Parts: sequence; structure tokens; C-alpha cells
Amino acid sequence: MLSGKKILIGVTGSIAAYKAILLVRLLIKAGAEVKVIMTPSAKDFVSPLIFSTLSKNEVLIDLFNETSWANHVNLGRWADVMLLAPVSCNTLAKMANGFCDNLLLAVYLSATCSVIVAPAMDEDMWHHPSTKLNIDKIKSFGNNIIPVENGELASGLFGDGRMAEPEQILQYLQDFFFSSKELEGKKILVTAGPTHEAIDPVRFISNHSTGKMGVAIAEEFAQRGADVTIILGPSNIDVSKNIQTVKVTSAQQMYDACINNFSKKDITVMAAAVADYRPQDFSLTKIKKTEDVLPLNLKRTNDILKEMGEQKNKDQIIVGFALETNNEKENALSKLEKKNLDLIVLNSLNDEGAGFRSDTNKITIFDKNGNEFNFEKKSKKLVAKDIVNTIIKYKNA
Repeated sequence: MLSGKKILIGVTGSIAAYKAILLVRLLIKAGAEVKVIMTPSAKDFVSPLIFSTLSKNEVLIDLFNETSWANHVNLGRWADVMLLAPVSCNTLAKMANGFCDNLLLAVYLSATCSVIVAPAMDEDMWHHPSTKLNIDKIKSFGNNIIPVENGELASGLFGDGRMAEPEQILQYLQDFFFSSKELEGKKILVTAGPTHEAIDPVRFISNHSTGKMGVAIAEEFAQRGADVTIILGPSNIDVSKNIQTVKVTSAQQMYDACINNFSKKDITVMAAAVADYRPQDFSLTKIKKTEDVLPLNLKRTNDILKEMGEQKNKDQIIVGFALETNNEKENALSKLEKKNLDLIVLNSLNDEGAGFRSDTNKITIFDKNGNEFNFEKKSKKLVAKDIVNTIIKYKNA
């Protein structure tokens, strides 16, 4: 899979350094030639002996010793790609600001190959403004960022900041080297996240959508060379800067943004969980707790998907989502027909690891030609690949 590829791995001082051991093993099995650089603090977490044994290459740590120095310039020119995994908060800050106090940073600053970064840190560190600034800075330098995962952290907390799993990083590298730009020149619209329907200035109706699935789809389209616009409801998910992002809050704002963008798009994927109803009346002041029961009248929101289905021309493709709890297939197929869609992606909340607030998903895709495609539970990034591949297959049929 990666036969002949020269990959330079940088390992920094993070508890996630143990994952780099499996990553090196997977890369070697895939046929890559691997060399490893460690920061001095990385030795506190994993032994250099493990990496040298797996890679069959000496592990480099110091810029120089008593008799020789490591040629950091040659290392950065030898590699087809430099992959830093894990990257600690400390190393990330140094990369963003041009520090050069160890061999790994010296190689990074002199590398002529592409650089890929897989961060790892606790949730509060990941969401700190300085970390976000540092991520933006190294992106602006042309570096590629593998998104962090949400899960159990070294602190015992659950949240964002977990380094991507070795298998996902391997897939990322395969895509990096071999993904075609088959969608170059195509204009894509993706919606993602929930909507918030205001009751009063401090309360709203919403759902549990995080936007992860839609953002993963948008980034997969961009990876294939497409010109991508994402309309994103309230979400904390970071979106790559090469994707045009339109942020909205309410279903009405989502409707307006979709209608304004839809006519010029070749493919539209409606992954957002748009509210079906909104409060009929909005209180300009906070509603006080006075009665045991608060009547709340709801009014239907605009059916964005149905209107797009009515407006689409013969060359446009529209993909909808159906999150169901019962009669899953029947409901999905009914939606596919009634909304004049080309494909529909079904998730069932009865499937473990599917739906909202999960890093995984399990889907079935139906197209209007009667085809059904079933997929196993996977990370949402890999599910996004399945979705885009199925859309391309439908488009080329």
C-alpha cells in the first residue's frame, strides 16, 4: 500500500507516544521505509529501542553527541513526508513560533517534504485559545492536520484532544499519497450540525447533533479536489480553511443560506439536523418560572430538502440523511421519493455506535435506482469516504 514511500516519524513527549509504536509497525507492514526522531522528553514515555527494532533504523534524538552531529537537512530531504505523531501542546507551540531547541524541530524547520501533524493533549489544552492560534499558524505554513478524536483522555476525562488511532493515520497517509482529484472543478454544498430555535433570549429548542459527520464529508470532498462550501449550525468542530464556511444558528438561517448557494452546486449533501419545528412566538425577555406548566406552541420550519428537490435540475445530485428509530428502511425510502433525492443515508439509533455524539457511525445508503449499500460501523472519517465513494459511483453510473 505504501511500498517505497519514505516516512519520517517525529515522536514528542506525550502519553499518546505509545500509539506511535503500532503506527510504525503498520507502516512497515504496508511497505514503507520508516525513520524515527524523538524529542528528549519522548524517551520518558517510550523506549527508542522499540522504534529502532521495528523500523530497522537508528532512532535519532540529539542534534549532536561527543563524536558526531545529526544532519537534520538531509533527514528533511530524504523523506516523502514527515509525520509528527503525537505532537504535544509544547511542541505545537514551538512549531508555530519557529523554536529550534531539539533535533525534531531542526528537521521540521528544514524539511522540504510535506509535513503532517497529529496532535494529542487534554481537552482544556486543546480548546485553549493559544492552541487554536498555534494550529491556525502551522496550517498557514502549509502543514496538514489530522483531526483529534473525542474519547477517554490520560486525565481520565472524556473529550476532544485524543490522538487519532494508528489505523486512521495509516488511512490518512494512503489518501495523502494516492487519492485522486476526481472531483476537481466540482462545486459541493454540505450542511452540518444542529439548529437552535429560540424560545426567549436564553432558551432554545435543539438536538444532539455535533456536526462531526457533515464536517468529515466536507473535508473528504475537499480532499478529492472539489470546491466545497459548508453551511454549519452551532458547533465546536473546526473546519479546514480550504473549505468555505457559512455559519448559521436557526433553521430559517440554514434555509436562506442553502437556497442562496444551491443553484450553483453540482452535489449537495444535507447532513445537518435541522429542526422540524420552531416556537411560534418568541419572548423578547426571559420567561420567568411562574406556572407548573408552560404551553409552547410550535410551528413548522421550511422544508429545505423538499424545496431543493423541487428546484434541482437534471445535472444536480442531492443526498439526504435519515436518522430513524423504527421502520428505518421504509421511512428512508419514503423520504428519498417524497423529497426527490438521488441518494439517502440511513442511520438507526438502534445500532450501537451510530448517530449523534459518537466518533463512529453505521450507515446504509439507498439510491433512487433501487440500489442498497450496507456498511459496517466505522469512524466518521471513514464513513465519509464511503459516502463520497458511493456518490461518485452513482454519478458515474
